[in-house]
Amino acid sequence: MRAKKGEMAMMNGELRIAIAQKAPVFLNRAATTELVLSTIAEAAAAGARLVVFPETFLPGYPMWVCRTDGAVFDDADQKAAHAYYLDQAVEADGPELRSIAQCARDHGVLVYLGIAERGHAAARGTVFCSLATIEPERGHVTIHRKLLATYDERLVWGHGDGYGLRCHNLDGVNLGGLICWENWMPQARHALYADGEDVHISVWPGNKSLTKDISRFIALEGRVWSVAAAAVLTSEHIPADFPLAEQLAARGPETYFDGGSAVVSPTGEFVVEPVVGEERLIIADLSSAAVREERLLFDATGHYARPDVFTCTVDRRRRDPVQFVDGQGVSR
Repeated sequence: MRAKKGEMAMMNGELRIAIAQKAPVFLNRAATTELVLSTIAEAAAAGARLVVFPETFLPGYPMWVCRTDGAVFDDADQKAAHAYYLDQAVEADGPELRSIAQCARDHGVLVYLGIAERGHAAARGTVFCSLATIEPERGHVTIHRKLLATYDERLVWGHGDGYGLRCHNLDGVNLGGLICWENWMPQARHALYADGEDVHISVWPGNKSLTKDISRFIALEGRVWSVAAAAVLTSEHIPADFPLAEQLAARGPETYFDGGSAVVSPTGEFVVEPVVGEERLIIADLSSAAVREERLLFDATGHYARPDVFTCTVDRRRRDPVQFVDGQGVSR
């Protein structure tokens, strides 16, 4: 009898992963969704069980803010750009993620996908920088919202919460993920280590300077596999009808993001050095035994923890801005 993909991975002690270092069809959620679907199929054909996409890959990272005087108050062009971004952002229960979840089921892969998530109900005018985790068996989607936007990102994205600070099991391997600079937040990393993380996924807009040091640091601190996914984006990818397209074009040809995706072993050694300047589907095999071996030396939330001295509380409730209580005391 032929073993299933997951059973083979467990018997071999390896997990094959794919990193989609690609450019989105910028600010076009329909076309980028099609790109995600084809990339999942491509990764599955290569034997991958895990596919990771960069930060806000669907439909794109708001790189215009720091290049177009994004902090000017009540600026008409910036407001038009915000409306454009809202229109192209995806909803947690929307058709884009439903089709991607079906694709993940069809191909038997787990997907980590950076999305620009449009809030619902009270927060419908807000975009969240989110990381969607899509499980292959049920197609279940879990949304982690970036805890705190970085610097100029705060002009575009809302604050997240602790709901998504949790691991997901794939073939006996625990996966966890954080977004961009929240990877530098000690408590956020600690929460995932404590939840049993074996593979740490970090998603970034792009550039080697963002990934080359912290990817190794996380691998050594957590004694985990460290997988960094970064995108590629140039001025050629800006759609002509974007409200700030002329301002961006006036700056001349420009490379905004040039990749930097990488894979680091629990020993802190690069298995895949940061890949720069090209679009590529990066394939790597991760050994689960390597994690167990390195935990002999250091286990941050196990034998190297001191709960009698240090404590950490993680609130994993979803924080909605309003709670409605109707006549019968039923909240909705």
